[in-house]
Amino acid sequence: MITRIVAVGRLKERHWQEGVMDYSRRLAPFTRLDIAEVGGEPIPTSASPAQEAKIKDREGSEILSRTGREPIVALEREGRALDSLELSRWIEARILAGEADISWVIGGPLGLSPAVLKRASLVLSLSKMTLPHQMARLFLMEQIYRAFKIMHNEPYHR
Repeated sequence: MITRIVAVGRLKERHWQEGVMDYSRRLAPFTRLDIAEVGGEPIPTSASPAQEAKIKDREGSEILSRTGREPIVALEREGRALDSLELSRWIEARILAGEADISWVIGGPLGLSPAVLKRASLVLSLSKMTLPHQMARLFLMEQIYRAFKIMHNEPYHR
């Protein structure tokens, strides 16, 4: 199984990089992890809605070029809220359905394009609060790790 995280923006700070490396090691027994960073488009200070839509569309095209036919989970504040058990069951159902790969998509400051949201098998909310993309990536990786631990009946989840 391949777990692909496609994220707009790069992790620049060392503490975020170290957290991602830690969860990459933890996930290794369960899945092959592939992280694709998409360069974010510069956003003018007083961007019009049309300019913002164009930026989201360009980022969305780049995101979709990094995915295939696998299920896509788009992270969106207004998405569906799942608890850890529900997320584990959702992942397990994909595996049992023969969908060996899953792509998880984290957008930039403007969010995700309509094309990415339309292509998503699941639009998932990590929180109703807005999270920085670095924190969202680490939080997502922890939840994916927790989901695999639940699937394998291992003692991490409480």
